[in-house]
Amino acid sequence: MIRLRKYYDTTRNTVYESQLSEDMNSIEKEINNLDGDLRNHKSDFQAHTSDQITHQGFSLRTYIESLYNRMRNLILNADGTNVKEVVDARVDTDGNIAPLLKERLDRDYMKLNKRIKRVVHVDDYGAVADGVTDSSDAIVKAMGNGKVKIKLGPGVYVVRGVKLKSNIIFEGDGMDITTLILHDETPSDEWVITNANHQGGNKNIVIRDMTLDWNRERQNGTMKAMGGVKSSCLLLAQVKNAWIQRVRTVNPALHGIDISAPTYDISDSDYTKNGCDSIWIDGCICEGYGDDGITTHYSKNIFITNNRCLYPSGTAHASGKANSNGIEVDDGSMDVWLFNNYTEGNVRGVEVKAHAKWPAPSNVHVYGHQSFHDVRAYDLRHIGHHYANEPWSETARDVTLVDCTAKEPIFNDLYAGLEPKALVISAYQRVTVLGFTALGDPTYDYKGTPVIAFQ
Repeated sequence: MIRLRKYYDTTRNTVYESQLSEDMNSIEKEINNLDGDLRNHKSDFQAHTSDQITHQGFSLRTYIESLYNRMRNLILNADGTNVKEVVDARVDTDGNIAPLLKERLDRDYMKLNKRIKRVVHVDDYGAVADGVTDSSDAIVKAMGNGKVKIKLGPGVYVVRGVKLKSNIIFEGDGMDITTLILHDETPSDEWVITNANHQGGNKNIVIRDMTLDWNRERQNGTMKAMGGVKSSCLLLAQVKNAWIQRVRTVNPALHGIDISAPTYDISDSDYTKNGCDSIWIDGCICEGYGDDGITTHYSKNIFITNNRCLYPSGTAHASGKANSNGIEVDDGSMDVWLFNNYTEGNVRGVEVKAHAKWPAPSNVHVYGHQSFHDVRAYDLRHIGHHYANEPWSETARDVTLVDCTAKEPIFNDLYAGLEPKALVISAYQRVTVLGFTALGDPTYDYKGTPVIAFQ
């Protein structure tokens, strides 16, 4: 019940305005609640039961049951031998009458078969989630020519690398409920999941609700990163329109998730031509990566939201020289948005960078990021363009950091001697930093290093 004032105090404008504003807010709230209830009611799968609807003086339930019983009474000798029952069997569930019973059955079968092709379960094609059986062929069979939703149940599926075609939804039952792990005999250059056609490109891929384990300890722990775009848990190369949701990546030799072109060595002036376009990574957890947790290369329109990248192994680099970062926006990336992510225990929490001979990322926006115990919380740099005697970077432009926090940067053995800093900006122009917070540990020995550096 809403109660409004009957009389307003008009002796003072501020009181009158306040009272009027409160009533208007109350009215607006009640109207919105009523509108919301009405919308929910209209869209409710069962807004009314058949008992609540009347028809010619009877409830709909009573009316339908009466008609049903009358029809059953018309079918004499309900043992399947009566002609009337055979005639009645030609009526399908939509109320349409087929010329022959066989035609009705064929029509129902085709409809059911079409539905099965839209949603398939890998277990029905021979996959076994026992952590032992190789389920690679079963996943290929379930995928067919694409345009299908593939379901994976609880358990551990052993694979030799899944190659997803276009127009695929690849869905498990949740992180650590459904796990894909590489077979012990899988070579080092494979991925747990990638798209099927790196050179020609793929489109419309959804990967969600699962854990991807690169199984770095296979073959007695000899598995190492093979260079280039290889050896990650999840790689999308030249993919347009993809969603990666609630995926956990474990111990890849290179990256947890890599959004890239088919190669890192790009000479084309249109450097995003063969990269990915329109990718959304949301709610993922990356751990134990040999290089970076989430990284992008030569791709555009990338959204990275609500992810956690934690404690890399650094094994992709020489001991003490591991530039292993939580989230890295790398060579040639553009139009990249990072919202509400968290990094911990990395060399760099968020790095926006490029190598000397390749273009720097541009139009990169970082909002609400939390960095904890990363050596350098935020680092914007174009290698080979830092110093006065080095060439000016023509591409390191347009980065925004808004409401970002650097909490307790510390030294890390992954990159020996690298000085902890909350923020470093070098070679970049047109950088906006708003609402930045740096929190140190008063008991920690920072060895006199500056907290922020502009180079």
